[in-house]
Amino acid sequence: MWLGPEEVLVANALWVTERANPFFVLQRRRGHGKGGGLTGLLVGTLDVVLDSSARVAPYRILHQTQDSQVYWTVACGSSRKEITKHWEWLENNLLQTLSIFDTEEDITTFVKGKIHGIIAEENKNLQPQGDEDPGKFKEAELKMRKQFGMPEGEKLVNYYSCSYWKGRVPRQGWLYLTVNHLCFYSFLLGKEVSLVVQWVDVTRLEKNATLLFPESIRVDTRDQELFFSMFLNISETFKLMEQLANLAMRQLLDSEGFLEDKALPRPPRPHSNISALKRDLDARAKNECYCATFRLPGDERLDGHTGCTLWTPFNKLHIPGQMFISSNYICFASKEEDACHLIIPLREVTIVEKADSSSVLPSPLSISTKSKMTFLFANLKDRDFLVQRISDFLQKMPSKPPGNSRAGRKASIVDSAPESSPAPQEVSEQPASPTSPLGGLQGSHAQEAPTASQGLLKLFQRNTPMEDLGAKGAKEKMKEESWHIHFFEYGRGMCMYRTARTRELVLKGIPESLRGELWLLFSGAWNEMVTHPGYYAELVEKSTGKYSLATEEIERDLHRSMPEHPAFQNELGIAALRRVLTAYAFRNPTIGYCQAMNIVTSVLLLYGSEEEAFWLLVALCERMLPDYYNTRVVGALVDQGIFEELTRDFLPQLSEKMQDLGVIPSISLSWFLTLFLSVMPFESAAVIVDCFFYEGIKVILQVALAILDANMEQLLGCSDEGEAMTVLGRYLDNVVNKQSVSPPIPHLHALLTSGDDPPEEVDIFDLLKVSYEKFSSLRAEDIEQMRFKQRLKVIQSLEDTAKRSVVRAIPGDIGFSIEELEDLYMVFKAKQLASQYWGSSRPAAVRRDPSLPYLEQYRIDTNQFQELFASLTPWACGSHTSVLAGRMFRLLDENKDSLINFKEFVTGISRMYHGDLTEKLKVLYKLHLPPALSPEEAESALEATHYFTENSSSEEALQQEEQEGAGNDIQEKRREEKGTSPPDYRHYLRMWAKEKEVQKETIKDLPKMNQEQFIELCKTLYNMFSEDPMEQDLYHAIATVASLLLRIGEVGRRFSAWSGRGESRDSAPEEGEPPAPHPPQDVAQELQPPAAGDPQAKAGGDTHLGKAPQESQVVGEGGGGEGRGSPPQPLSDDETKDDMSMSSYSVVSTGSLQCEDLADDTVLVGGEAHSPVATTHSGGAVDTDWCISFEQILASILTESVLVNFFEKRVDIGLKIKDQRKVERQFSTSSDHEQSAVLG
Repeated sequence: MWLGPEEVLVANALWVTERANPFFVLQRRRGHGKGGGLTGLLVGTLDVVLDSSARVAPYRILHQTQDSQVYWTVACGSSRKEITKHWEWLENNLLQTLSIFDTEEDITTFVKGKIHGIIAEENKNLQPQGDEDPGKFKEAELKMRKQFGMPEGEKLVNYYSCSYWKGRVPRQGWLYLTVNHLCFYSFLLGKEVSLVVQWVDVTRLEKNATLLFPESIRVDTRDQELFFSMFLNISETFKLMEQLANLAMRQLLDSEGFLEDKALPRPPRPHSNISALKRDLDARAKNECYCATFRLPGDERLDGHTGCTLWTPFNKLHIPGQMFISSNYICFASKEEDACHLIIPLREVTIVEKADSSSVLPSPLSISTKSKMTFLFANLKDRDFLVQRISDFLQKMPSKPPGNSRAGRKASIVDSAPESSPAPQEVSEQPASPTSPLGGLQGSHAQEAPTASQGLLKLFQRNTPMEDLGAKGAKEKMKEESWHIHFFEYGRGMCMYRTARTRELVLKGIPESLRGELWLLFSGAWNEMVTHPGYYAELVEKSTGKYSLATEEIERDLHRSMPEHPAFQNELGIAALRRVLTAYAFRNPTIGYCQAMNIVTSVLLLYGSEEEAFWLLVALCERMLPDYYNTRVVGALVDQGIFEELTRDFLPQLSEKMQDLGVIPSISLSWFLTLFLSVMPFESAAVIVDCFFYEGIKVILQVALAILDANMEQLLGCSDEGEAMTVLGRYLDNVVNKQSVSPPIPHLHALLTSGDDPPEEVDIFDLLKVSYEKFSSLRAEDIEQMRFKQRLKVIQSLEDTAKRSVVRAIPGDIGFSIEELEDLYMVFKAKQLASQYWGSSRPAAVRRDPSLPYLEQYRIDTNQFQELFASLTPWACGSHTSVLAGRMFRLLDENKDSLINFKEFVTGISRMYHGDLTEKLKVLYKLHLPPALSPEEAESALEATHYFTENSSSEEALQQEEQEGAGNDIQEKRREEKGTSPPDYRHYLRMWAKEKEVQKETIKDLPKMNQEQFIELCKTLYNMFSEDPMEQDLYHAIATVASLLLRIGEVGRRFSAWSGRGESRDSAPEEGEPPAPHPPQDVAQELQPPAAGDPQAKAGGDTHLGKAPQESQVVGEGGGGEGRGSPPQPLSDDETKDDMSMSSYSVVSTGSLQCEDLADDTVLVGGEAHSPVATTHSGGAVDTDWCISFEQILASILTESVLVNFFEKRVDIGLKIKDQRKVERQFSTSSDHEQSAVLG
């Protein structure tokens, strides 16, 4: 690359001059390339250890004039090819011009100007790319790509100086963190260390400090442990590694690759040494933390944050904290965790104004909302800029906020001023207004449903006045009053001040009349509901009547959802539950429906309308319990791992016992997935749900620990899992809510586990109090950190399970060992994953669908298969390998979807490695018949298409041929449906059942091969032998076999031609077709010659008859005939002679082999030149009559021991797998990369 000229005082230190002219010098760095000796070792070490990871390219060009001692760098290069290009440009364009200048100063000035001009021109071309990385960083990225052989699609995020511990010796070097890999390079006194680890292979990543490795980062994969230490900023490095590993896990979990988020804000003046990707990741991390802290929608984008104070009127204090501003919200979080949280939606803001500064209140900012609340912020550093940003966002807000027209229950509660809050009785009686989305847009099926406007609890509870409920009623009344006082002091709705007082009230239990409203507020579901009016109604309308696997499962589970509650003992409650679950499955087909969602949703419907329950479910599944309700319940397994870890920390004496009993996996899934609703009486579990919506998963973990703690003595005395489950089950059945005003609902679980002596009752509020007293040290940040660590373990464990399942699905007679199959699976999977992050130019590479069965999750297309085939096949065919790979792919792709799964892939590879000579030759034979032969090659080989009906493994292919149009339509339809509903697993069950049927194929079942296909087979064999040590012997053997087979086929053709002579004459009497044995000259005289420029004569096919031309029997020189019964194509005398003279020779010299030893064999075959072998192209009937069977080929090959030995020799696939793993990452999109060169 061209460099801005910089002065170099000592030009020859550490550099060797390779070329020179009067004005320029080309130099190579000592130690780079061949030789170098001790000096080279020292220079290489210096380059790696010092901060020259980016700066020192191995080649450079300096400018110097004769009398000057000062040199100027003008270019550098990472390869000889690159630097030579620059050198040649200078010699061709500048040398003559420079020689006409009078003074050396003028020369230097001209050179500098010219180089600056070139750089400016290059930069101008790169301008539209937007966020440019700093120059030093780009050079580091170039070096990383060259050093580790990465393609241009692999982006460097950041690089750090550190030490890698190899044994007990630290190796100082550079750690490169890219989007998909962790790479390390060190070169110390001739000892080189180069490491590459894919993030998807990382099973453990943690920061630890031991005596051996002081403050180090540990990275584990399945087969190695790596330790890195001596970082300048270990926390920053570890945080970035965590993010990148997390992205990789996300890719394994739901196939989402890393995409740069264009909506994230860019810093106005980027730091000189930080890449755009690093800034993107930092912004993304902050954004995720912001959305999680304030429970905002996932698409919200944080614009910035600043320190400030907030005036809190309830305690007359200025609370210090941070103000966060995003496109739709202004949020505040106090420095003290519980002091105050505030969320102000911009849709509620009416006035933003700068108040007068004073010594008490410097730089104040006042924000007023529609609910007559005013918030006063002060101590703002850049108030004017802040006001401008808020104004910009306010201008982008819709003029009529979508939620503004809601005059129903929530509008009066949530957005009204504290002074005018209506009494709860009034609130509960207000129906949804006709102007609300539900009133106007809901489909007719749900328009009349009472559940559209209120919760099921109000519809089904007895209208018993509070006074008649005695102490319980009075307690409930007190709770309501407490909350109304809180609303008066702290505000109501989204803009409420959330403080320690709010948490206290939640822990005391939310009154039933306010439960739905507060759940919506604390979960953040209210924000999404008011910004998406009518969305739920549209979903219900779209999803009604649609069938999918999810709807089938929903129907099955509807009547199992809280069957003990009267609301779900009739069609009203069941119909509402059906609509909500189906609408969600339609919204999020990747989750669709998962067991336990029905139980949670039924409780949400008790306290809110259908639309409210739907948005609460969205908040639960997509934000509060991430990945809980997917097909593999990954999120629940992750939190189960956290629970085990917390048990070890808080209850060490119980932890080991629980592990021995194996209880934790059994209990935690049912507890976490249903938030205790399935294992505890409903009234008690509802209180836990109250706390969950306010505090998140922390509460569930605390309560679970408190339950184990309360039963510790009994659990320690248990002898098996069943006994422990009974102890916990009986305890949970007797957790009661003595304050509940609802009539008690019998708990089905309790009826099953009640013993002779009922255990004592436990009050839910006491249990919560204990959980907060003993385990309140849990913090949300710590839980997120633990989630990351457990996610690595869980996803890698699931991947291992998938690998074992897929390997088990492979039939036992495949020939490979379990270890070889597992290694092949890892290579196959790596190829599919690599296509996701490097294969953007390949539209055919489909993304993995984790909802599919394990065997179908990873599939590769023809390009990826060709790459794997080339590196793993025992039949290397040089340039012909890709053709053979394409044929093998078509042979294996039985369902014609242009993708093959691992089972199909292994079947193909196994056929080449295992089995006897007959089996291997059978595969080779099939590769030269349809469907393996491409349509262009195979269309004219009509009789070979009978293979579709005879080959038992290709029944589906036959259907495909018969109903091609219909099949394509169905496939398109399936693809469209796939986006909205999960696939039908029964299809795969039927497919596997069919595969398991034993279908033996004998060599008699194989169709015969025509001459064109036979020539293709010979071509493949010649290419296959070209790199073998026995090359000459093999050539002689195959020439002999080919000659013999041509004669055998000729005998068959003659017999066929004589027997069908009369028939062929009938079909074309006017042409006077000659008998088969006539020489081609006679044929040519009898037929009228075509025009000299007629391309059809050379192509050898009659496209007007609807038959595609065959590929030539003579390496593309002559032509093949048309289908049976078509008139012969006339040929000129010259063409016929050429074809005759070439036909026999080409059989032995296909592939342009330089082999002079074949002359004798050429004569041997040439002896038949006057026989009709040479005329096979002149008539369609003659060509199709020439055929050869598999038995004949087999028998001929068995006569040559050298061929038998070639196909029977054993090849170790293990070595090929190792080589493939080494080059997995080293295919480069740039031709300039010198893969073997080592910088340093």
